[in-house]
Amino acid sequence: MQSARRHADHIKPAVIGSGDVKSDINVTPLVDVCLVLLIIFMVVTPLLQSGVPVLLPETNNPDKYPEVSKQVKVAVQEDGKMFIGQDWIPTRAELIKRMDEMLKADPQKEVVIKADRRLKYKDVREVMKALNDAGFSKVGLITTKKGAS
Repeated sequence: MQSARRHADHIKPAVIGSGDVKSDINVTPLVDVCLVLLIIFMVVTPLLQSGVPVLLPETNNPDKYPEVSKQVKVAVQEDGKMFIGQDWIPTRAELIKRMDEMLKADPQKEVVIKADRRLKYKDVREVMKALNDAGFSKVGLITTKKGAS
């Protein structure tokens, strides 16, 4: 007990200068956290876009519709290439065949089209017609809000 008391007598509070208290804020931990968050967002943001990249058409007030696991995305790039998810579909007949198989496997599947805004409407209409031929009666179009991109 005596040694603990002697040890405590030697500990003195840290005093800077003439008894002033240091009031500076150490911003290093704040900068570290901000840099870590920036890196996380830079890594995660590209993963949020699913399917092949296309320039989506813009609308004033696009309807918000939740993504569901039963949703199939058919993308059409500017050059007319079609994709189901990430898989390239070479012909309209192949698109109809693959989509028909998906519908038979799960009749609750929903289809949305990600069409490039530089496409002519007739090209998008042909994809919609092919999906209708495959048995899908409801087809959605993915758009983005004006000024968001």
